[in-house]
Amino acid sequence: MTNKMDLESRVAASIERIRPYLQGDGGDISLVDITDDGIVRVKLHGACGTCPYSMMTLRNGVEESLRRDVPEIKRVEAVDLEGM
Repeated sequence: MTNKMDLESRVAASIERIRPYLQGDGGDISLVDITDDGIVRVKLHGACGTCPYSMMTLRNGVEESLRRDVPEIKRVEAVDLEGM
């Protein structure tokens, strides 16, 4: 089983590789947490938070990249921290 800190560092590194593409379109992303069952929760910022294509970007870009880099990840979800 993967150590949670190792998992978090690999997820964070993967997000850092994705971030410049999102920033290039006026958005950003931050890691909120990783659940014990392999779900990565992220917060989308800026243009990514309001873009009508943000869910497509999340699934086809962020999730695909994260799952390729960190195979233990099952899914990526965007969270609204203000609603928590």
